[in-house]
Amino acid sequence: MGSIHRVKVETGRRLILLAMCGVVVGFFLGYSISRPSAVKVEMPRFSLNAEDDRYMKMINEALLYTGLGSFGLSSSLGDSVKIHEVANPRGAESLPPGIIEPYSDFYLHRLQGDPSEDLVVKPKYLLALTVGYPQKDMVNSIVSKFSENFSVILFHYDGKASEWDQFEWSRRAIHISVKKQTKWWYAKRFLHPNIVAQYDYIFIWDEDLDVEHFNAEEYIKLIRKHDLEISQPGLDPSYFVWSMTKKRDDVEVHKEAEDKPNWCAGPLLPPCAAFVEIMAPVFSREAWRCVWHMIQNDLVHGWGLDLALQKCLEVPHERIGVVDAQWIKHKAVPSLGNQGQTGDGRQPWEGVRARCNNEWREFERRMDRAEKDCYCNIII
Repeated sequence: MGSIHRVKVETGRRLILLAMCGVVVGFFLGYSISRPSAVKVEMPRFSLNAEDDRYMKMINEALLYTGLGSFGLSSSLGDSVKIHEVANPRGAESLPPGIIEPYSDFYLHRLQGDPSEDLVVKPKYLLALTVGYPQKDMVNSIVSKFSENFSVILFHYDGKASEWDQFEWSRRAIHISVKKQTKWWYAKRFLHPNIVAQYDYIFIWDEDLDVEHFNAEEYIKLIRKHDLEISQPGLDPSYFVWSMTKKRDDVEVHKEAEDKPNWCAGPLLPPCAAFVEIMAPVFSREAWRCVWHMIQNDLVHGWGLDLALQKCLEVPHERIGVVDAQWIKHKAVPSLGNQGQTGDGRQPWEGVRARCNNEWREFERRMDRAEKDCYCNIII
C-alpha cells in the first residue's frame, strides 16, 4: 500500500508540474510574439528527483523547438524551477547579450579616429540600383535626385565598377560586381533585412528610368503622409504600363484602379489594387523583411513577385499605392535582357524572356503549394 500511495503522489506531483509548465509555455508563446525581451519566471519549489529532471529536459527541448526564441528550462534537485527567455539570436547563445550586434548597414567608416565620429551624416534611406556602364548617364541622373540622406549601392551586372569613379557620388557608394546577375539575385544575397534594418525605406530600382519629375525627399514625405508600406512613383503612360501604376494628374497618391473586365479577381486585389511593379518599388523596413523572405533563391527575375506583395501586409489595398505627384518614365533600354545566350535560333533576349515567363509560373506553383500546405497544417 505504501508503494502504491507513493506512486500516486509522484504521479500527481508530475501532472501538476507538467500542467504548470504548460501554462508558462503558453504565456511565453503569446508574450514572445509581441516582445522578445529577456524574462525570468520562478515557479514554486518542488522536491524533484532524477525522473522529474528528465521530464524538465524534455519540456526544455519542446520549448527550444518552437523557434520563437531561445528558451532555457533548468532545474536542480531540491531547487526552484526557473524558465529563462534569452534574447540572443540563434548561434550566439553563449555570448553575453550586451555584446551582440544583430544588425549592420552600408555606412562607410574611416580607417582612423574615433568610430563615433565617423559619420557626419547618417543616411536614413537606401537606394539600390542594378546597372551597366553604358547606362551611366541615366544612372547619374537618378542618383542626383537622391540627397545625402540616402546610402547608394550599385550592383554591376557587366563587371565594370571602377569606371564609375568619374562621378563624385560614386566614391561614396557601395559597389558590388557579379556579371550577368539580376536585380533580385543581388537583392536576395546582399539586402538581407538585418543588413538594411537601419534604413526606413529601401528603393530597389531599375537603371533605365527618367526622373525629371521626381524628387526623393518629397516622395518620402508623401508615402509617410499616406501611410504606404510598399509603393512606387506613378509611371508616364507613353510606354506600356498597368492601369494601377499609370500616373494620374488630379491626386497625390492612388491605391485602386479599374482594369479590363475579369482582369482582376476582385476590385481590391492585384493588379487593380495592392499592386506595384517590380521596376521601381519602394519598401518600408518592415515590409521588406517580409518580401525578402518571399523572394525565391533560384527565381532570379522576380516575375510574379509584384502580384504577391500584398501577402506581406494586413489590409494591403490601403498600404500599397502609387505616388502620382512624384512620377517617372520607363525608357525600356535594352540592357541585361540582351546578355542571354543564343540558341535554337532565338535571339538572346528571347531566351531571357522565356525564362521570365517560366519563373512566373513556377513562383505561382510554389506559392499555391505553400498556401495549401499551410492550410492543411492549420486544419490538422
